[in-house]
Amino acid sequence: MTEKTLEMTTSYEYDDLAEMCELGDILDFGRVFLPVLYALVFAFGLVGNLLVVFAVTNGGKKKSITDVYLLNLAFSDLLLVISLPFWIHYVVGEQVLGNILCKSASALFFIGFFGGMFFVTVISIDRFLAIVQAAGSIHSRTVQHGVSTSFSVWTVAILAAVPQFMYTEQVGDECVGNYPEVLQHMWPVLRNLEANLFGFLFPFLIMSYCYLRILKTLLFCNNRKKVRAAKLILMVVAVFFLFWTPYNILVFLETLNHFKFFPSCTLKRHLRFGLSVTETIALIHCCLNPFIYAFAGKKFRRYLYVLYVKCRAVFCGLDPRLRIPKEEVSLSKRESVISSNFTSFSFDHEPSGLL
Repeated sequence: MTEKTLEMTTSYEYDDLAEMCELGDILDFGRVFLPVLYALVFAFGLVGNLLVVFAVTNGGKKKSITDVYLLNLAFSDLLLVISLPFWIHYVVGEQVLGNILCKSASALFFIGFFGGMFFVTVISIDRFLAIVQAAGSIHSRTVQHGVSTSFSVWTVAILAAVPQFMYTEQVGDECVGNYPEVLQHMWPVLRNLEANLFGFLFPFLIMSYCYLRILKTLLFCNNRKKVRAAKLILMVVAVFFLFWTPYNILVFLETLNHFKFFPSCTLKRHLRFGLSVTETIALIHCCLNPFIYAFAGKKFRRYLYVLYVKCRAVFCGLDPRLRIPKEEVSLSKRESVISSNFTSFSFDHEPSGLL
């Protein structure tokens, strides 16, 4: 995320842009638009990712490396969404709750942001190893390896997030980047470049390569599930691209704006408005991750069904005994016998394992 993104999330104004160009109507729109959408992202993101956490932790003793990565992806998204109530309060109330909370909310936001990006990338690499390099990765794709890899990813995510929030603090009534004088112009540019490269471009290139190789492998195998798997893969890449590309383009344009590429007031107004809208659209992606990566799998849908029955028993006083439809049971039995050509060396034998 960029300095301008953080300012729009909070005070919407940091530099002398407002002195050169009137932005009052855009700021007023943001005070109405952002809290509503942030609240929706918070609600759906919290519920969806908590369901993933509950499903993974209560889905049986036998775990796979995919479960480890899905669990950590959910934790990353949770870190991001739990910071949103702070920004909602700040946008609506135009005040912060102290320097500690200001920096903590920023830290949660950026650690969750980079963690989510990196774990989405790791999941694509894991799928590549499981399908394209199946024979060679059989011994490395263990739960222990997944835990150690996740620890490394979290370390890198924290290191990547530190430059984004290390200078963030309360200045008056604003939660903004308070840079040393020597870094006033250079640091915001470096933050933008880091967000563009490590928060979008590199993950997207790695994902695209891995899934293109997976698609190529699927085309040459005889498996009745390959069409559905190919659709899921295309959906993963397309959703990531559609939700994150507009925002990152505007982040790059904001970097150019630091070098006075946009002297026109109209262009500056459009850039400020576009950053506000596309940032919120990008955040919706963390609400979609549970549905793209987890709920596409049968064991997650089965867990949701179990949870539904238990809730019905508690709130409606109905029979708490689980009744899984016969057709689902018979389907699961058939699929447990079928051995896929492209997942025969994988620990994850369900279609969602491709993701």
